[in-house]
Amino acid sequence: MRVTGTGHASMRIDTAAGSILCDPWVNPAYFASWFPFPDNSLLDWETLGRVDYLYVSHLHRDHFDAKHLREFVSKDATVLLPEFPTSEMEDELRALGFTKFLRAPNEQVVELDGGLKIMIQALTSPTDGPIGDSSLWVEYDGVRLLNQNDARPTDLTVFAELGHVHAHLLQFSGAIWYPMVYELPQAAKTAFGKQKRERQFDRTWRYIDDLKADHVFPIAGPPCFLDDALWQFNDIHGDEGNIFPDQSVFLSEYAKVGGTNGIVLLPGSVAEVTTSGATTTHPQPVEEFFANKTAHLEEMRERKRGVIEAEKASWRHPEIDVLAGMKRRIEPLLDESIYLAKGVGGPVRFDLVGYDGAEVESIVVDFPGKQVRPYADEKVRYRFRTERALIEHLLHIDEVDWVNSLFLSCRFSAARIGQYNEFVYAFFKCLSTERLQYAEGWYDEHERAVDAEDVTLGDWVVQRRCPHLKADLTRFGIVDGDQLTCQLHGWKFDLPSGRCLTSVGHKIRAARTQTP
Repeated sequence: MRVTGTGHASMRIDTAAGSILCDPWVNPAYFASWFPFPDNSLLDWETLGRVDYLYVSHLHRDHFDAKHLREFVSKDATVLLPEFPTSEMEDELRALGFTKFLRAPNEQVVELDGGLKIMIQALTSPTDGPIGDSSLWVEYDGVRLLNQNDARPTDLTVFAELGHVHAHLLQFSGAIWYPMVYELPQAAKTAFGKQKRERQFDRTWRYIDDLKADHVFPIAGPPCFLDDALWQFNDIHGDEGNIFPDQSVFLSEYAKVGGTNGIVLLPGSVAEVTTSGATTTHPQPVEEFFANKTAHLEEMRERKRGVIEAEKASWRHPEIDVLAGMKRRIEPLLDESIYLAKGVGGPVRFDLVGYDGAEVESIVVDFPGKQVRPYADEKVRYRFRTERALIEHLLHIDEVDWVNSLFLSCRFSAARIGQYNEFVYAFFKCLSTERLQYAEGWYDEHERAVDAEDVTLGDWVVQRRCPHLKADLTRFGIVDGDQLTCQLHGWKFDLPSGRCLTSVGHKIRAARTQTP
């Protein structure tokens, strides 16, 4: 099995029975804030795009690059489609010209032509990607590969049971806006960022240990930030709280926990994987490349400056009445929402900075009142500040997912009183009736489900499944005194009270053991 690195979470898998292109991303994403790094735009995409199969793990725009899919990927390719709860991915791919689809039943092995086997595990909670994320398992002639990309399954047993895996490709770096955008003292941002960075690596080590593959490939990050306003997010400034460590840092940290089987793929690197080993060739020495990372980024910034400026010029739509547009888009969904509206539990304020950089219009999405209205000087727990032009653009293009656009762009600042609230972001990910109804039904089923099984962790008996997203706490749970941390997402619980310390809701069932 040949694996060609094509940047970020993208790769081309070649076997004698067929080829699969995974998650090709080249063009900037999220309001031109994210770019692939190392740069992959100079690869021979005409050739790389002539494949038998296309696999797109989910709709995040650093995985689903519509422009690139339209221009460079053969429409004769059969799409390996995850079993997601909505038809959005298929609909978007059909709009790009794809007509051949293989709808892979969830967690079932499918044999393709020539003995090539695949299995797709779809994750379907409202917090998995934009309504869905997935991983791809591939087997040919006894060689097995798991492309986990940035999916976070509760465990990898379903893959391990299919036989020993030879190549495990997974995320290790950050892909979020926390804590950089929060209006906090720099010392606090650094401390929170350091915790986030450590949790990312801890989760990665856990997945690697669970699967015990022969070779581990760090992929799906980090992006790079080429706009001058976002340049500080690149991990080149000696900031121990930066959440975007690169592949060379992965190798260094992996070595500290005994990891010796890591392989980095640059764009154009080729790994020949067999049941007995892997041989990798690179377009340039990996260590040398990352030793010159700052210079590569600076060169790339100058080369892409025109792309960024052209994107920025397209965002302003002064003809749009933002308040009226938000009312039209959001109020019908507030009327339909039960679980998400209750979960948010209060007004969310948007401070919109005008074209002059000074004038500010404040708009409130009032979840209890089920309306969008001007801010009335009331106390709010959640506040976002961004450019008015960005909201104008979201309304202009009728964007249904403000997380997969505005929030991942990091082109905003945020403040909150109290805990993180996942329902805020879940709602703004679901700005369509189809998405909202799915999310409401998922939370309804989730809240009603009774997890009866208990396990003992240290001096505590707790429910086996994490109240957040059902991670197995025998694998991911760490008890320190009276506090439990689920390492899958870093959520913390106070065991004596059962209270979630990370977010609103999600109480855990716990009691001390009766051992004297």
